[in-house]
Parts: sequence; structure tokens; C-alpha cells
Amino acid sequence: MRLRTHLVTLVVIMDAVLQALADPSRRTVLEILRRNPATAGELAEALPIARPGVSRHLRVLREAGLVDVRQDAQRRIYTLRPEALTEVDDWLEPYRALWRNRLDALHTEITRGKKART
Repeated sequence: MRLRTHLVTLVVIMDAVLQALADPSRRTVLEILRRNPATAGELAEALPIARPGVSRHLRVLREAGLVDVRQDAQRRIYTLRPEALTEVDDWLEPYRALWRNRLDALHTEITRGKKART
């Protein structure tokens, strides 16, 4: 039962992360934060949306575990939490392996074709 509960929790977390990543503005926020921490105001300057919209996006990203926030005097500084992407990365690995195998097979066939022509 414990393993099932753990798996359900992982699915819920991954769903929250994928839903957060589904929005282009949130992906832009993550790209900015990947390079350096930023305030909500700095993020608002980089996006074509009003500051309240940026705050809503930051809340979604925070709830999904993709960003952290810390208080620095009167400012809130947001930073990327790449660990939150680990579950998604782990889930994607079998699909990457599938494509690697298919591309390796394609490369082998192309090489065989070139050898046969020479």
C-alpha cells in the first residue's frame, strides 16, 4: 500500500509540473530563471502580460515546485528549482531510449545502403 501511495504522489506531482509547463508564459519565466534569479517586476518586464498575471504564473510554478521564492528586504527573489523536473525527466527516459534505438537502426541501414552502392 505504501508503494501505491508513493506512486500516486509522484503522478500528482508530475501532473502539476506538466500542467505548469504547458503555458508558454510560464516556460518563458523558467527560461529567465534558468539564467539567473529575478523579481516579479523583472519577470513582468520580460513578458507581454501585466504584473498580476505574472504573479499568478509564479504561484502556479511555486505550487508545482518549479520555483522557490525568498524575501530580500522588500523584494521577493524567485529562483528555478530544477529538481522538480527530475520526475518528468525520468518518465521521458524510456521514450528517449526508444528514439535512440530507432535512430541507431536508421543510421545502420543508411550505412549499409552506402556500402552496397560502392
